[in-house]
Amino acid sequence: MPSGKLPPAAGQLQLNFCKTLTCPNFGSMDEQDYLVQRSNPARPTLVCRECGAFPPLLNNQQVHAELIAQRQLHADGLCACTNPACEHLGKPVLTYRHCYHAFGYSGDRQRYRCKGCQSTFVDRWSGINKKSELQQKLLAFLFTGHTVREICRRLSLNPKTFYDHLNQIAARCRQKLAAYDTRFLSDTSTGHLASVHAPLQPNSENGVQWLATGEAHSGYILLQDVNYHSYDHDHLTEHHDPYQDACRFMATTNAGQRSEPTPRPDGLLGRVDAKYREVFSRSNVEDPYTQPLHFIYPNRGTLIRPQYTTYAHYLNLKPFIDHWQHIVVFSPQEPLLRSACLSVFEADIRDKRVSHVYVEQDPYWQPGSEPEKIDIVLLSWWRDRWAFTRSGAGSKAICDHGQNKGREAYWLTHASCDAMKKYQQHFHQQFALLVNEPRRRLRPGGLLPLLDIYRAWHNLCWQDHAHVTPAQRLGLTDRPLTLADLML
Repeated sequence: MPSGKLPPAAGQLQLNFCKTLTCPNFGSMDEQDYLVQRSNPARPTLVCRECGAFPPLLNNQQVHAELIAQRQLHADGLCACTNPACEHLGKPVLTYRHCYHAFGYSGDRQRYRCKGCQSTFVDRWSGINKKSELQQKLLAFLFTGHTVREICRRLSLNPKTFYDHLNQIAARCRQKLAAYDTRFLSDTSTGHLASVHAPLQPNSENGVQWLATGEAHSGYILLQDVNYHSYDHDHLTEHHDPYQDACRFMATTNAGQRSEPTPRPDGLLGRVDAKYREVFSRSNVEDPYTQPLHFIYPNRGTLIRPQYTTYAHYLNLKPFIDHWQHIVVFSPQEPLLRSACLSVFEADIRDKRVSHVYVEQDPYWQPGSEPEKIDIVLLSWWRDRWAFTRSGAGSKAICDHGQNKGREAYWLTHASCDAMKKYQQHFHQQFALLVNEPRRRLRPGGLLPLLDIYRAWHNLCWQDHAHVTPAQRLGLTDRPLTLADLML
């Protein structure tokens, strides 16, 4: 690709444009609106001629490839089309019956044909689960903190059979959740969502990040992804070049040296400002791995650059909520989450249908507290408009990137990422022995089925202090489900 040209679009997908909402070039894909250079690696590749912003470039084909990979993973084991080239990829028969024809039987199981690509597949869930009792016991041992070795000994299983059962349970959980997800999405016309990310294995330093998005107040998780593929890839790149194929795969040499931790600033304002300084220490503000950062590459599988996982995550989310009339997405202070959300929902943001809000608070903030006094502060090169407040001993801050003035008090009371953060924290506490097992620290692939199982259990079975599940809060069920219900 010659100098001065944006990376080519993938069909209609072009994510390289100015991300400053107040700039006339926001969302513009006209190359004349930008300076594009590739000759000096020390300078930004893309600069907006209007506002001077320097959004990092992405390879659109690689974003699309990651989107397909995520959809295949989400649809693994579902009764759904699995053809990567089909528009019905990952759409379950249970909730998208208009996309399929009933096509006879295979033994006692129903077979279907996709109306889009004409491929056929069998509904493996149309029969009785003969292993239900064993799988309930396996899950009960997992949720009570037993190690894989102990479970295998108690149930007389070998490790391979254990993981085969775990994969089957994960597929059944995905199938079970598909119906509830579709019911929630179809019955909702407006909503508050929240996105958070955290290390999948906090004590492993293996570079695997876990991104989750869900309904902000009930804690119902809609979508989750990790920047990791369980298979090895031949073409790994040390430096990100958006004009090269396979640039989303990170090379092992990308791992940095361990650095001394910087002191944590006092006060919420200091921490927000320090985060901006940390972001500007990156050569790519949307990639946390381009700053000095220590991690140990997994022994098996391949790491994906976080920006490709995050953009694909929101592209996966978009068709689910396209019919919603108004959407607000909360997230902690991270330009990667902001840029991915604004880029994917660019047209909706222009129409004031989607907005994005940063939310930061200290541990002493009480949910639902009314702000006592609101201070407005403009921070960083972007001049982001933050609203800070206190209530009792707690502090909270929000930044509405649409800069809609007059809503600060409302967002300071209602904007929250707490439910999403607690979801990830509970996972790490619930499966601490499994997550922190020394041999698993560099083999995170074994945790991927557990994520699907945990999402189903959290949404449908887990009860908060009021003995209500997230699905009950949304009116999707009238009672908590049991492990036996998940295995039916």
